[in-house]
Amino acid sequence: MVNLPKHVDPRVLVGLETSDDAGVYLLRDDLALVQTLDFFSPLTDDPYMFGQIAAANSLSDIYAMGAQPLTALNIACYAPCVPLSVMGEVLRGGADKIAEAGVALLGGHTVENADFKYGLSVTGVVDPNKIIKNSGAKPRDSIILTKPLGTGIISTAYKAGLVDEAHMQAALNIMAELNKTAAKVFAAYEVHGGTDITGFGLLGHAVEVARASQVEIVLSASELLLLEGTLKYAAMGLIPAGAYRNAEHFGNSVSIDPAVPEALVDACYDPQTSGGLLFALPSAEAGLALLALKQSGVRAAQVGFCRAGNAGRVLVKQ
Repeated sequence: MVNLPKHVDPRVLVGLETSDDAGVYLLRDDLALVQTLDFFSPLTDDPYMFGQIAAANSLSDIYAMGAQPLTALNIACYAPCVPLSVMGEVLRGGADKIAEAGVALLGGHTVENADFKYGLSVTGVVDPNKIIKNSGAKPRDSIILTKPLGTGIISTAYKAGLVDEAHMQAALNIMAELNKTAAKVFAAYEVHGGTDITGFGLLGHAVEVARASQVEIVLSASELLLLEGTLKYAAMGLIPAGAYRNAEHFGNSVSIDPAVPEALVDACYDPQTSGGLLFALPSAEAGLALLALKQSGVRAAQVGFCRAGNAGRVLVKQ
């Protein structure tokens, strides 16, 4: 791990310390700036869909902080072997998703590179008193997840030529879905802490919340939402390499009930692209929030709770 120099600035409200989703910088007592950047390689042959997914993924970090995204900049690595028309479709997909979010696209930067990549740098704003940090979860909070798992496993099945077309299309659609609606619903409730689920998978990001918040998180495997086909492909061994890296990196902080099927454990470590929000809020509000999410068209489930005790650990029960 690289140790970056630490610059002390009292206006930095969220920095590198807890590996949160975005940085937060205080502008005035009632306003803070939120900034993030993310980009990655294509996971579909459809350039327009890839652009949408990459943009939704980048915007998600702002929603995960309880903030409102305002502006975006494109960042792209352009491979000379890729036709310009393909690059144009990627940027069009990103632009359409940015517009759907109500965000202003200000420009961006492109460099020539052997590998094609695309994403966004996004800037937003938040009330300093309403920042959602991964360090804010409290004992007795309930945990809600707002998207089904399985995008990494299904993408791996696609690359192997073994995926059902309907399963892949469903995965692409869920990855391209903004977390905007879910974030808007949660804004009406007392969210204590949380994150979004991306490359570290459900368990990796849950461990980060547990460590930063000094709580134990208990997840119920039977309550998890999964994309159709996820367990089938996992049982076939179509597991992305990132899932094994996640298990290796975070496994020492995770305890799993032996009754949980192996394929479901793989799904819990599965690296997600543009996954859902994982938010902790008072148990008294969780039922109302879950109902409001479902009424707004968000696929969500109450998947666990926080408790005092084994701080920094995650328990997965059947």
